[in-house]
Amino acid sequence: MGKYKPPKLKKYGKGSRVCIRCGSHGPIIRRYGLYLCRQCFREVAVSIGFRKYN
Repeated sequence: MGKYKPPKLKKYGKGSRVCIRCGSHGPIIRRYGLYLCRQCFREVAVSIGFRKYN
């Protein structure tokens, strides 16, 4: 038996949301229901229909 209790799930804040692609807790883009971290978003943005404007 373990000495400590398992950690509680976070209900709010930065640690409560994860990237659906890589699982990181960093900066998550939640707009339009994406839930991708910014690195993953940059990799898949063109394939999901986003364009880069200058």
